[in-house]
Amino acid sequence: MHGDLRADTAAAGRIRRADDVLDMQRAARKGGTKPVLRWLAGRTGASVFLMNSAGTPAHPPHAPLGDAERGLALRGARELAERRLGSVAIDQDGLTCIVLPLDGSRGAAAPLLAAVAPHPAPRELPLLLADATSVLSLSWLAEHTRRKQRRLRIAEAGTREAVLHLLLNGHTSAARQIARALRPALPAMVRVYVIEGPPRVRGQLVGELTDAADGAWIVPCPVYADHLFLLAPDDGAPAPVWPPELAAACWIGESSAVTLRETATGYAQAFHALAAARGRPERHASFAASPDLAPTIGPAAATWAEALLTPIRTHRARRAQDPDSAELLATAASWLSFSSRATAHLDIHRNTLSARMACIEELLGLDLHRLADQAALALALRTVAAQVPPPPEGDAARAGEMLPTLDELLLLPRVGAWAQQQFRPVTAPDVPACIAETLTTWLRLDARIGPTATALSISTSTVRKRLTRSEALLKRSLLRSPSATHDQWLALRALDLAQPNEVPRHLPASPSAHDEAACAGLGTSRSHRAAHGAELPFWVQK
Repeated sequence: MHGDLRADTAAAGRIRRADDVLDMQRAARKGGTKPVLRWLAGRTGASVFLMNSAGTPAHPPHAPLGDAERGLALRGARELAERRLGSVAIDQDGLTCIVLPLDGSRGAAAPLLAAVAPHPAPRELPLLLADATSVLSLSWLAEHTRRKQRRLRIAEAGTREAVLHLLLNGHTSAARQIARALRPALPAMVRVYVIEGPPRVRGQLVGELTDAADGAWIVPCPVYADHLFLLAPDDGAPAPVWPPELAAACWIGESSAVTLRETATGYAQAFHALAAARGRPERHASFAASPDLAPTIGPAAATWAEALLTPIRTHRARRAQDPDSAELLATAASWLSFSSRATAHLDIHRNTLSARMACIEELLGLDLHRLADQAALALALRTVAAQVPPPPEGDAARAGEMLPTLDELLLLPRVGAWAQQQFRPVTAPDVPACIAETLTTWLRLDARIGPTATALSISTSTVRKRLTRSEALLKRSLLRSPSATHDQWLALRALDLAQPNEVPRHLPASPSAHDEAACAGLGTSRSHRAAHGAELPFWVQK
């Protein structure tokens, strides 16, 4: 009879033990290590936690440990390491501490499982802890692997972002050297895509794009949280086929084919194409190429740009921590492209950006709050980047005696033709005259929305609406950097200098009924403004 009772008790113990193991496995499946430790604490009434060999908790218990408990656990960890035991149990000061090692893997030092309970400890505590080591070892190893993979993903993303920074700043050789450690290799000819979509799905989009664009570099944009930067090889292969979910939820801007050294140019092109894509039902647009102003001006632009930038080029940093000429030129280019977001592009503090811009203004004698000075500096930097050849030596010597001014360069006949082309989309006969009026007023008022609205007696939302329409017509970004604002200001200045009192022949001299209706839909109508004495741009005046 006593034998049957002992057998029944043993069987019940085995069933209870099996149930405990199943409970621990269920807890591990639900949430990993922490739920298992909580279950053990609730089951035994002990403080159960993971710690490293130095006694530092890796997963601390739910209730903070007292000094006595912490000291006992540290002693157990020390004895386990020194005596190379499979487990340690210590009774001291009315407490019982049990320490067991978890199973790790090569290169991963597994933590120790520790439990501290009032003496005498529950009889089932040692067996429960022994059974828990297998469950906790697997859970900890899975979590450790996920943490390691996450660190690797973060490191790779940081490396890819560094390569993107180098390419955008013109450091192609350094970008190639760093990119060799990753895949795929950087191609010689590329197309740049800027993809705009909800930031919350950016990680998902990266995975989909990796499958859709074979051989492409995909980097989250460091400047805009809702943009992805895709650098695809231009090797004659078919264009990427975008996943339906991406095509339905995102806008895509595509650059022309450019060399790897011209990645920054390709990025600007893709950004302008993105502005056009926002107004299209297919949500995709390619860059509409047009002549660049620096090559249009020719060698005289190189002479003028060199003279303008000489104070920065010859600048020497007074202290080791001060920016040198290369850093100032990179900062100027980034600020002109991204404004205050240059801090993200250059990965510098906003105070550093302000200090550098103040230094640039002082060296060049410019007021970069004025759009005119911004446009001049942007043209000079683009002229250098485009490597416009200087005039022959004899011509250069004569030019050195009398350096050209920017206005003199803009008065060149070929520049006038370029300027007409820049404004032709917004001055076409079927475009409401208020579009060109708002754009030119905005440019003359240093691209400020508020003063433009005041000057035209319209709301700021109406100004934004008309400028958005201008973006769609010009196929260029205006309201978001990098923008075509500097080019448009230079074109406006060239037209003002060339024909200040004339009306271009391709425009109507008086408003049409279509103009009246369209402008009424975009704010105050043209006839209303004329009746109230509002001045119109020179090419849409009567």
